[in-house]
Amino acid sequence: MRRQAAMMAIGMVASGSLAACGSEPAPQPTPTASATASTGAAAVTGPERRILTFGDSLFAGYGLGEGESYPARLEAALRARGINAQITNASVSGDTTQAGLQRLAFTLRQQDDYDLAVVELGGNDLLRQLPPQQTRDNLDAILRGLQERDIPVLLMGMRAPPNLGAEYQRSFDAIYPDLAREYDAALVPFFLESVYNRPQLIQPDRVHPTAEGIDTMVAATVDAVAAAVPPTE
Repeated sequence: MRRQAAMMAIGMVASGSLAACGSEPAPQPTPTASATASTGAAAVTGPERRILTFGDSLFAGYGLGEGESYPARLEAALRARGINAQITNASVSGDTTQAGLQRLAFTLRQQDDYDLAVVELGGNDLLRQLPPQQTRDNLDAILRGLQERDIPVLLMGMRAPPNLGAEYQRSFDAIYPDLAREYDAALVPFFLESVYNRPQLIQPDRVHPTAEGIDTMVAATVDAVAAAVPPTE
């Protein structure tokens, strides 16, 4: 049963990456702020907390309507808690960690005074069965680039399926907790934990979460995000 669940998880991530990558390569995006009004978030007071979400199709909102992506729903959930969150979603469907690293500098040239960066990458590396060391090196460089700009990080972890072999699985699964410790970053150990084995929360492509699935993921992770936002002085 555990093996089957793990396979469902990687199938959800990897197959989604294939679907997202089937079209022409996406151009370098200009980061866009989440539309708070469309999520129904209540107005809050207090200092603005600028958050960058930097990931792949799981953050980009593949197959969802406006205001239904994870970053948009996360912003609403944070604001409902009284956190004056303004989320900039700079995510691209199909991105590997290498692709993310290649566009990080462009993203930060648009704005680099974020209070927090939420990094969600690695599922497409699993799809391509890229060497775990390559994934680690790319994520290390991304976190280092954010650290150099004094931007705290929350890292969204991924897990490898057992069919890739025990050694591969051990090497890949260690990446996220190791880097979180090295860079003193907050960590969600497995970003898909709340939905990967609940098909009713997955779109007909059997890959991406539905809008309800996104809300489930937000409910499961908003505490970690809120805790990772640095306190105001």
